[in-house]
Amino acid sequence: MKVHSKGTKAMLAMAIVAAPAWSGAVAQDQTAPSEEVLTTVVGVEGPKIEGIITARNEDRLQITTASGTTTSVAVNDETRVRGTGGFLGLGRKSLGIDALLNGLPVTVETWQSGATLVASDIRFKNDDLETAAMIRNGTAQRFAANEQAIGENKIGVEENARAAEALRGRLGDIDQYNIKGVTNVYFASGRYQLSGKAREKLCAAAAEADAIENSLLLVVGYTDSTGSYEVNQRLSEQRAGRVVNYLQQECSWKPFRMLTPTGMAASDPTADNSTAAGRSENRRVSVNILVSKALDRFGDS
Repeated sequence: MKVHSKGTKAMLAMAIVAAPAWSGAVAQDQTAPSEEVLTTVVGVEGPKIEGIITARNEDRLQITTASGTTTSVAVNDETRVRGTGGFLGLGRKSLGIDALLNGLPVTVETWQSGATLVASDIRFKNDDLETAAMIRNGTAQRFAANEQAIGENKIGVEENARAAEALRGRLGDIDQYNIKGVTNVYFASGRYQLSGKAREKLCAAAAEADAIENSLLLVVGYTDSTGSYEVNQRLSEQRAGRVVNYLQQECSWKPFRMLTPTGMAASDPTADNSTAAGRSENRRVSVNILVSKALDRFGDS
């Protein structure tokens, strides 16, 4: 056990000295200046630790060194916290301890008290403190923004779900609709990319449908007769899916006002598949504007 002479009350407190229990544990040097008490403390000096604060839990810090080793160190009111510009907190040590942020590189002098390492002196660079503070504040802002966005998105999803459920409730078992309009967009052979003209027509169809009360959109994809059934079925579904995505993402059509899209392969041709012109007419997606007859005030009774 080592014996250390310290001229500070801080080290006496961290050594947790009990003078009556340890004979000769504390002796006052009568020749020392009157403004300072020289104490002799019985205890064990702990290791010097250099690393980054990686966790903070009330009066405990976790310091991680460059090698990845982690050490738990206790802090208390007597722990000195110093930046490159001197003591922090305008004389209030608690403010200095509060400055010990996660991500802050520090050098820690310790004192061994039983099985516990107590920090006697913690030093860091003020620039590092500013960086750690900016990271903390930026992270807090991002968390707040994410939580707000998640909350708003949750509200939006719930509103859409309620609207869709209400719409399904109104439709119930009704399976008959009045067709209020049909817009066809066409595709190159074997492709499902939208042309500029197709994009214009889709947003125009969405605007037309939006002006009709209780309207829904039904999107159906088709191909010409070239190719196998499996290829044509997949291609017709891809064309229908591309149209649905564009209507929702670019034309602001609400998903709950969209009936389930479908691909019909080469069935229901509108023209003769034996000619190039006819096949061109059959490579299409039909966007149908529908209103349930039970909800269509101008529909058939």
